[in-house]
Amino acid sequence: MTSEPIASAQLPIGQFEERAGIIDLAWGHPDPDLVPVEPIRRAAARALERYGPEALAYGSPAGPGPLIEFIRSRVADTDARMPAADEVLVTGGSSAALDQVATMLADPGDVVLVESPTYHLAIRIFQDHPVRLVSIPTDADGVDPDATLQTIRGIRAAGGRPRLLYTVPTFHNPTGRSLADARRADLVQLAESEGVTIVEDDAYRELTYDGAAPSSLWGMGGAAGVVVRLGTYAKSIAPGLRVGFVTAAPQTIARFVQGGMLDSGGGANPFVGLVVAEYADAGDYARHVDLLRAAYRERRDGMLRSLAASMPRETRWTTPAGGYFCWVTLPPGLDAARLLPLAEQAGMSFVPGTTFHVDGAGGSDSLRMAFSRYPPALIEEAISRLAKAIRAAA
Repeated sequence: MTSEPIASAQLPIGQFEERAGIIDLAWGHPDPDLVPVEPIRRAAARALERYGPEALAYGSPAGPGPLIEFIRSRVADTDARMPAADEVLVTGGSSAALDQVATMLADPGDVVLVESPTYHLAIRIFQDHPVRLVSIPTDADGVDPDATLQTIRGIRAAGGRPRLLYTVPTFHNPTGRSLADARRADLVQLAESEGVTIVEDDAYRELTYDGAAPSSLWGMGGAAGVVVRLGTYAKSIAPGLRVGFVTAAPQTIARFVQGGMLDSGGGANPFVGLVVAEYADAGDYARHVDLLRAAYRERRDGMLRSLAASMPRETRWTTPAGGYFCWVTLPPGLDAARLLPLAEQAGMSFVPGTTFHVDGAGGSDSLRMAFSRYPPALIEEAISRLAKAIRAAA
């Protein structure tokens, strides 16, 4: 007796759900046409040729040496300093890294401080752990260190244990803003003085469109060991690789490396890590990042032009210098969640702002749109459809 092939069940392969007639700006995904399929295919073949069965063996818990060396050299080019080899850990993407951080660096009942708004799936990951989430305020310059200090002291006064502070300081998800330079130094100093570890989600560093990205918090506070920085190749190569990295103090990296998961599994994605190393060694990584910067800059600019041309008065939006996202604040009286069905009827979609706040406590007047997945003409059409929905809702 033979079974039907799995393909006949039409099981999904990817996360994105195509909906007929809708330009869906809700998804922070790359354009499939910008994914470097052939260069990755060649890199995989070279990895197998170079390393043979060793490429498919259990790997080093910290990650493959060739990839760690590439990470060190690339960080030296894009950030404030080069990490030492014992300051780098290869991870299964930044989501897996964030889960490891929550597992290894937080105890049950600890408080995790998160920006408001913040990356909504980071909220989900932390909620998988027995920790308590507390929001900290932000403004146009990012996290407010003074308000954060008062929040930390209030938590302690009530008997709580503030342990981690999660932030996306560079090309923020969802707003696209970056933390002001002066506040970066203040936030690192606050973490050191208050004994709180900053978890810096640095997913978008490579995707900078208006000059160099700001120095990371890790680059400023690495010596003090108060920052754990999460990097990823999901945005600069392809998300399906599930390869990222952490830069942190040697004692923090050692704690991860000596944990049961990496020891048992032989590191995270050792074969794919070697493929990324081969891809980078051929010069493909640097060329591809240049291509992405040009493509996404054009898409961002098209979105901003369309917003300026189409949006009703009293609508406001951010001007991201990098990353994937633009954050729109609607005219007074409009609610993004109630606007969404009208927008989808008009043929576009977005993520309502409440999604990015703990327990949905905020952001009802705002929405996030990604400019990464579609070419400029479709982005501009989506904004035109959004403007039509806003006018219908007003």
